[in-house]
Amino acid sequence: MNYNILITGGAGNIGGSLSRDLVKKGHNVIILDNLSTGHKKKLPSKNFQNWKFIKGDINQIDLSKLFKNKKIDYIFHYAAVVGVQRTLKNPNLVLNDIKGIENILNFAVKKKTKRIFYASSSEIYGEPVTIPQDEFTTPLNSRLPYAIVKNVGEAYFRSYKKTYGVDYTIFRFFNTYGPLQSDEFVITKFIDRALKNKNLIINGDGKQTRTFLYIDDNIFLTTSIFFKKKFINDVVNIGNDNEITIENLAKKIKKLLNSKSKIIYGKALKDGDMKRRKPSLKRINIIKKQKFINLEKGIIETAKFLNNSKWVYR
Repeated sequence: MNYNILITGGAGNIGGSLSRDLVKKGHNVIILDNLSTGHKKKLPSKNFQNWKFIKGDINQIDLSKLFKNKKIDYIFHYAAVVGVQRTLKNPNLVLNDIKGIENILNFAVKKKTKRIFYASSSEIYGEPVTIPQDEFTTPLNSRLPYAIVKNVGEAYFRSYKKTYGVDYTIFRFFNTYGPLQSDEFVITKFIDRALKNKNLIINGDGKQTRTFLYIDDNIFLTTSIFFKKKFINDVVNIGNDNEITIENLAKKIKKLLNSKSKIIYGKALKDGDMKRRKPSLKRINIIKKQKFINLEKGIIETAKFLNNSKWVYR
């Protein structure tokens, strides 16, 4: 069965990859993105006729008017101001995303949408209290504007379920990388600079750890949850649990790409650079039937794309 699917933020890294996947699978996909950080080159191929792009801001647009006579079966709400440092510099901008969450939920109530998939974030865990970070036992203690809005968003979905019966699934995304990611994020930033033999600049001592999930694994997990009807009215971590320090990440990228870049240690960020990130995957293991793409392969695949591209996606 083919569905009518709305993807907000569908011209971004994860949203664009999801759009391409669902279009290839034959679904009718409508992509809504204001292109503030997304790009049209991340959209599906024009060889496919079963998708449509609409430039618009989910925080402002009237969805009921836009889709007055259109049935929407499922919604993936991925639109948001992204990047912790961007949201720290523009806290009021990220607060506007709450309006977008309200718009999506009210629209889903009117359209009787079957389920909404919400892109939350590992940032809501804040500084690690427990490792690995569990969906239910790890406290949500971040005070950053971006994380607070994600947490508020999760509360909205639970409330609308109780009040209006709108089914949802919350994805808590940990670091996800790949060819469509912009160069303001650490892996693509390091790869882009390493390919140009520019300095790889680390914030602080580089001992902070992260886990990195390749985009293909992200899409496999999220679409499996969608098609298999798992985690309905539930929350689940989407990530890899193999930790690496940022210092070792820089060394690995430099070595894999045979780069002449120098590793430079700069000032530590004042806010937003947590010491550790590692998700508990015990719940997602009911979906995960294969090994994740290892970091080395993911870096090489991303580097191949960026090296053959005339520009880095922004």
